[in-house]
Amino acid sequence: MNPSVLSIENLSVDYLVEPVVHAVRNVSFELRRGEVLGLAGESGCGKSTLAYGIVRLLKPPAMITSGRAVFHSRDGLEIDWNELHAEELRANRWEKISMVFQGAMNSLNPVISIRDQFEDVFATHRPKMSRKQRRDRCAELLERVGVDPGRLSSYPHELSGGMRQRVMIAMAMALEPPVMIMDEPTTALDVVVQREILREITRLRDELGFAVIFITHDLPLLLEISDRIAVMRGGEIVELGDAAELYTNPRHEYTKQLLASFPSLTGDRGSFVRGAMDDRLLALDAVEVEAPS
Repeated sequence: MNPSVLSIENLSVDYLVEPVVHAVRNVSFELRRGEVLGLAGESGCGKSTLAYGIVRLLKPPAMITSGRAVFHSRDGLEIDWNELHAEELRANRWEKISMVFQGAMNSLNPVISIRDQFEDVFATHRPKMSRKQRRDRCAELLERVGVDPGRLSSYPHELSGGMRQRVMIAMAMALEPPVMIMDEPTTALDVVVQREILREITRLRDELGFAVIFITHDLPLLLEISDRIAVMRGGEIVELGDAAELYTNPRHEYTKQLLASFPSLTGDRGSFVRGAMDDRLLALDAVEVEAPS
């Protein structure tokens, strides 16, 4: 079993409104080095709030009220994310933990070219890199995610949805962090582009060895790509286990309901998710296309 790279310990997040909303309640789990941990649950259950809490990107009225997130480096150093000051956060964020946000068009600056947005990252975190080194690295990153480096001069609105999502993944990988959090990275993408993105994530994880927290409401998708899955409901993790075990032998009633909510294309109405999963995997595996240039 791989050692942990990130420990979430009794993390709670409240929205300080009237009345107070307890969005995340005493969540604990371990992210192992190099694994894909899926985080599933219905809309509004607290998945994205948990992700933003881990990297401390919450905005008022949201606030971490208890618990902590601890990053474990390879040399045995532990970093308590909640204890970092603003400058320390800026130095460690993207270096240790990066995030692919939901909705790439809203995450990229619409009036700055892709090249300039990449180079801003290196100017901040790698100030000793020469201009040529930065440009070479930008081109390398786009090639890694299957995008023509010629697109570096493009603006976000000039790229397709799939390309923008690939650019966001490349930016998250720019500093080679050991942990990447992906918040619904395939939302609103068609099944062909979704398949391409998932293949790239899997390939890059295998190649570079980073760990992933993959957030989505699409449980069949997580069953396909995850090593382990955490099921979240009402701000709490109600079940956490091996993906194959959760698929064949779900323990919590909510997990069973979530699995059964995905209808099969061929089975009877209300049938168990197995038929839906088989249909989905067959459909996705049948999609064989090249990455867009």
